[in-house]
Amino acid sequence: MYDFSIGVMLESFKLPIPEAIKKAKELGAEGIQVYATYGELSPHNLVGAKRKEFLDMVKSNGLVISALCGDLGKGFHDPAKNPELIEESKRILDLAKELETNIVTTHIGVVPSDPANERYQIMQEACFKLAQYADSLDAHFAIETGPEESAVLKKFLDGLHSTGVAVNMDPANLVMVTGDDPVQAVYNLKDYIVHTHAKDGRRNYYRAPEEVYGLVEAEMLASPSFTELPLGTGNVDFAAYLKALDEIGYHGFLTVEREVGDTPEKDIQTAVEFLQKLIH
Repeated sequence: MYDFSIGVMLESFKLPIPEAIKKAKELGAEGIQVYATYGELSPHNLVGAKRKEFLDMVKSNGLVISALCGDLGKGFHDPAKNPELIEESKRILDLAKELETNIVTTHIGVVPSDPANERYQIMQEACFKLAQYADSLDAHFAIETGPEESAVLKKFLDGLHSTGVAVNMDPANLVMVTGDDPVQAVYNLKDYIVHTHAKDGRRNYYRAPEEVYGLVEAEMLASPSFTELPLGTGNVDFAAYLKALDEIGYHGFLTVEREVGDTPEKDIQTAVEFLQKLIH
């Protein structure tokens, strides 16, 4: 019915890399996304022949790499830190190309709704540099949705006049943080979506995105403002969401990401089966 590929975030398995790769294949995934910001798969550690060895391991299991996760956890709102973060991001993109993917997903911080906000200008300057570099490699830094409404993100991206900085569509983040409609977000961001995360959840109460994403110190809260849930049990309308993705001509990966829970393998299997039923 739909032409999507199913991927899995390798770290979600919480297993050593070779075991996790085998498990992804066993569960019916066609690709994997891996973190390249720390550990043995970072550009500083995966060097020389190790890069080809890792890629061969992935390919020998009949998988491809859908994207690297290059989220350095700091965003791009501090002009003093940005030069170093931009250089580090570029090295992750270089690694991605060697691993035969041209997508690096990342968080850039919370885009302010007012373009006159100083942070907006700082973030746009950093993203302009990232976009130029990605364009030179025919690649994309894909901003993960969630910290701001999709209309705000679209306006920010339009200002870059490039798809070198694009979008990693995460419907659950929109539902859990901004309360934005993922289906409308697909249409808003249709020119930029290059990768997606298959995740689900619900918002328990509103909490400012700047607090959720650690940009401002928050008061202690008795309970979390959102709950991540197994696919199909949260507030993302996946049938409508996949229909929208198909309508805008997106035919890439739906990459299962499970960041919480005590039974990641079971949850991932359930998610893959859930998506397979909707696709076929």
